[in-house]
Amino acid sequence: MPGREILPYWSVDGYRSTHTMTNHDTGSPFAPHTPDETAAMLAAVGVDSEEELFDIPDEVLFDGEFGIAQRSEQSVIDETKAVLGENSDLAEFLGRGHYDHYVPSWVDHVADRSEFLTSYTQYQPEIAQGFLQALFEYQSMLVELTGLPVANCSMYDAATALGEAATLASRARATTGETVLVPELLDAGRREVVENYVAGTDMRVESYPMADGNADVTALERRMDDDVALLYAETPTVRGTIEEQLTELGRLAHATDALFCLGTDVVALALLEEPASVGADVVVGGAGSLGLSTSYGMGLGLFACRERFLRQVPGRLVGASEDTTDRRAYTLTLQTREQHIRRERATSNICTNQAWVALRAAMCIASLGPDGLVELANDCVKGAQELAGKLDAIDGVSAPVHDRHHFREFVVRVRAAPEMRTKLEERGFAVHAVDDHLLQVCTTETNADERDRLVAAMEELA
Repeated sequence: MPGREILPYWSVDGYRSTHTMTNHDTGSPFAPHTPDETAAMLAAVGVDSEEELFDIPDEVLFDGEFGIAQRSEQSVIDETKAVLGENSDLAEFLGRGHYDHYVPSWVDHVADRSEFLTSYTQYQPEIAQGFLQALFEYQSMLVELTGLPVANCSMYDAATALGEAATLASRARATTGETVLVPELLDAGRREVVENYVAGTDMRVESYPMADGNADVTALERRMDDDVALLYAETPTVRGTIEEQLTELGRLAHATDALFCLGTDVVALALLEEPASVGADVVVGGAGSLGLSTSYGMGLGLFACRERFLRQVPGRLVGASEDTTDRRAYTLTLQTREQHIRRERATSNICTNQAWVALRAAMCIASLGPDGLVELANDCVKGAQELAGKLDAIDGVSAPVHDRHHFREFVVRVRAAPEMRTKLEERGFAVHAVDDHLLQVCTTETNADERDRLVAAMEELA
């Protein structure tokens, strides 16, 4: 064809492909429009230039200059170190959804390999078998820990996983209930995410009361009716208490045909009651505490459910099959995102996943093994119990406030919590102030060496 040639290029999805280019092609090979084609499209929408399609305020419009002076690599590194050096070096006893566990050095080395670190979603199974297999193993670990037969290959975080569980309940429930019941002590940010998920629908989020840190089953039984689509409970709770009546909560949900959703985390699952055995239909929560250092923002959400919800699972599943030579092969399957072929019939707006973080979590779980994971979970109970006992021995301090078993964290009563938090920070410790009289303390193996110093500081302040 005169004046035309076929040129190879690499697509954003990793395929080496070709497209027909003309001698007049300019700009990106992914939008190979000639000037005549561009002019025709602009005329069709009634504008003279591409710029008219956008309404960008002058103050943020790029003027062609970044305004960044040229610098040497050494000077940039020196300045960055100086800025980061201004951060306070605190011994963190923070929790409430963000937990710090030791990450073996080999996890960094393996996960930082280019085929993992630069990978996007594993759309092309022919070039992503290793990563797909790792995600399949991650799913298998969640299935074993939850006792539920279906787990997806990651969510953004625990909050979005709960939001997806709420919308799943609305679609899957046989009756017309539209209420999502959550604990009154639910983390405020997590509740806001759920409310955003159901905004614009007939669904609504309501709270049920707590009794000494756990669900008030008697009050909840009076509240349950056919209007409830989803009952959500947590163990451990946001205050670290272990919920003792999960079976009863599951029974209450199923008595009114509501779904029972249990929130937990991947370490606690190794020790606490198996969700499937207490009637959980869906399990959500965090898995980022293994494999990811505390980031107070980025996370990894887990999502597992019963098989009857297989086609309602948000995000993606990695499935195992066979290739034409009968070898085991892996591929993404049952993808529910709206960008795929389901379009407006999609059941989820999750449009990417946390594959790299899930990979790291799977590495950590495999490194610990079943016995190591249980040992870590036991330490989370014992460490909190021992630290609470030492704090409780201080005059003016009561710990734990809730007469329950605790996992990692617990609430402490003091005379003036905000003032105590500030003074502890001045002495090099970070804790949460829950209200005027309650502090919250979280301990894991990463701050175990600082526990006695924290006790001494609180004894001095109290």
